[in-house]
Amino acid sequence: MNAEHGKDEKMVRNAKLEKSAGFEKNTGMEERTGKGDRLLCMTFLFLLAAGFLLCLFLPKAGYSDSERRKLTPAPALSAENVWSGRFMSGFEAYAADAFPFRDSFRRIKALTARNVFLRQDNNGIYEADGFLAALEYPMNEASLMRAAERFRFICRKYLTDENQVYLCVIPDKNCFLAEEGGHPSMDYAEFEKRMAELADFAEYIPISDLLEKDDYYKTDTHWRQERITDVADRLARAMGTALLGDYEVHTLERDFYGVYYGQAALPIAPEHLQYVTGEDIRACEVYDWQNSREIPVYDMEKAAGRDPYEMFLSGSISLLTIRNPDAGTEKKLVIFRDSFGSSLAPLLVSGYSQIVLADIRYIHPDHLERFVDFENCDVLFLYSTLVLNHSDTLK
Repeated sequence: MNAEHGKDEKMVRNAKLEKSAGFEKNTGMEERTGKGDRLLCMTFLFLLAAGFLLCLFLPKAGYSDSERRKLTPAPALSAENVWSGRFMSGFEAYAADAFPFRDSFRRIKALTARNVFLRQDNNGIYEADGFLAALEYPMNEASLMRAAERFRFICRKYLTDENQVYLCVIPDKNCFLAEEGGHPSMDYAEFEKRMAELADFAEYIPISDLLEKDDYYKTDTHWRQERITDVADRLARAMGTALLGDYEVHTLERDFYGVYYGQAALPIAPEHLQYVTGEDIRACEVYDWQNSREIPVYDMEKAAGRDPYEMFLSGSISLLTIRNPDAGTEKKLVIFRDSFGSSLAPLLVSGYSQIVLADIRYIHPDHLERFVDFENCDVLFLYSTLVLNHSDTLK
């Protein structure tokens, strides 16, 4: 009996010891877990505070060079703005634009989306065969109809049967990249056909067969001037004139990053921007009606600026007149155009004594009669699919 009693006491003592050891072990684990949780919380609070202080005290840029846009300014703090909710919505946009090291985080996000989550685009920009392009889909027939009506309005208001009217549609890069890369793509042949049908008052000049992806910048919307001399030649021949074609190609010394580079936030190599000169181009006189000044054909100040493509006829200007004093013809041309026309127009100057470029995204057609004489002028509507598919930009 005593032996059994001793055995029971020993088992009880062992159980107590095991329980005590387990308690001490659990207590140690809980202490370590607690320390880890506190460290994680403190790290999070430190990063949050550091981000807040950096956002508060670091200098704020007013413009994003990578995205080619103005950044959202801080909203005004007032009772009316707070009560209406405008302050918080404005502050949210401001905080996103003013966040420290924003471009670095945008690049990390873009690379993660592409390489980890296998997304095919970032901010609507995709990469295909080393080219960046914006998704453009589907075809907006209502937009094409509106564009044709704006062109028809100009013809009815200013032109007579003596004016020869032409239309040319410039395909964007998606025409050569989207379908091949598995992205949604419009039927560009159908797009051109439909636009030609709607603008039946103009003779259509096709150029898509002359173009390929390498005729466009890899990181920008636009085509390369040095590669579209054949396009200029076809347009000139179709409109009854001839070009000299004695071109000299020059290259800017600085690297060129196009508009898609910043929007995509992907590490794409820069390019070289080239421009074409010749005797007629050097002799031209260009007048900027928007700013009442003489300007060069190629603006080297713009070439050194935020968007070097603006070197072509100084960028987005509503109305320009180019005069060629050495022209061997009296022919005159009025081009209604978007930004693609800025690099094409200099290639046409040897075939005309005067070329007027009007951008009705920035000037209403009603005002043209104050500056443009349409008598004995040919008229060319030269627009990219990007503008025609979003013709609400046309006045």
